Amino acid sequence: MIFAKSRILKALAGLLLTACLCACVAEQKAVKAEADARRYDLASVHRVNGRQGICAEGDYYWVSGSTTLTKYDHDWNIIAENNDPFAGYDLEVNHIGDIDVWRNEIYLGVEYFMDGTGKNIQVAVYDGDTLELKRVFPFRKDTGQLECSGIAVDPDSGTVYMCSWIEDESSAYLYMYDLDTGEYRGRLRMNPVPKWIQGVAYFDGSLYVTCDDGDADEDAPDHMYRIELGDDGTTGSVYLEKSFSEVLRQGEIEGLTFDRSGDRFLLLYNRGARIRLGMPSGFYDGYSEEIHEVYIYNIAQQ
Repeated sequence: MIFAKSRILKALAGLLLTACLCACVAEQKAVKAEADARRYDLASVHRVNGRQGICAEGDYYWVSGSTTLTKYDHDWNIIAENNDPFAGYDLEVNHIGDIDVWRNEIYLGVEYFMDGTGKNIQVAVYDGDTLELKRVFPFRKDTGQLECSGIAVDPDSGTVYMCSWIEDESSAYLYMYDLDTGEYRGRLRMNPVPKWIQGVAYFDGSLYVTCDDGDADEDAPDHMYRIELGDDGTTGSVYLEKSFSEVLRQGEIEGLTFDRSGDRFLLLYNRGARIRLGMPSGFYDGYSEEIHEVYIYNIAQQ
């Protein structure tokens, strides 16, 4: 009996040591992740046409509304507009989310969105100059994706990522497509799972998502999270990157992008409208319309 107890105690001690080591490793990773976070210094704020997404390449910016596309120069002069972007689709769509750009082609996640749910999801590619539809990726209906709030291009791995806004198991993943062929590549599981994802972007080896997880009624800010990709390419560890307490008024966070030409981060933020089931529904006191603004930050390492 004494020997049995001794073995049990040794086994428990071994389990305790293993748990302590795992906790230490997890804490070290968390500390490293926090140290890896960048500092974002607010430089300017610009009012734009469009409440959904933002992307940047070369001398231009592109902004998406739910049903519009607008191209700007770096002085925020409008260069081109498309107020009828859904011409040429076989399936009915009515909503554009966050967007991205690669080699002057604009990547959109489009869908039919109503009362918090989506259908007819598609990956669409538009010309960066004319803002006209060029081609559509074949969408895999068996992936489990139920909504698309944003899209990101990772040119390093040749991957297009799609994210989902709704709060269910399907939004625990990013959905991957091949940049060249449009073929479905699989899902990336996020851990822990961020909620209410509004946009996704790729920058310098990591993915970033913006989340409408604050509360405008309580003046609580929304957040951006960084996703460090696992070696297998199907998992990602999620870390808080930034809280947006400095915006002019708390509202609804939307799309994001990194301007590689100038080490700048751009964020689209809406204010003034009350949001219900992902859609504007009335206004806060002092507002008669929703205001869409792009916040530009200079990036610095901590």
